[in-house]
Amino acid sequence: MWTPKIGDSAGRVWRVLSDKGPSNISALKKATKFDDRTLYLGLGWLAREDKVVFKQDKNQILVSLR
Repeated sequence: MWTPKIGDSAGRVWRVLSDKGPSNISALKKATKFDDRTLYLGLGWLAREDKVVFKQDKNQILVSLR
């Protein structure tokens, strides 16, 4: 089932944001070593739980913890 993988992905993304602060998508992908799908599944979980904030900064999307 996908739910445990998505939850694990969200946990790793949350830890990276907690340790490093706001990050763009490329930096999160590099720090987590996730492929696009896994990263976006984790971000989606965190967004649904209202744990992250997305902000457009020029050509980048910055993600930070709420």
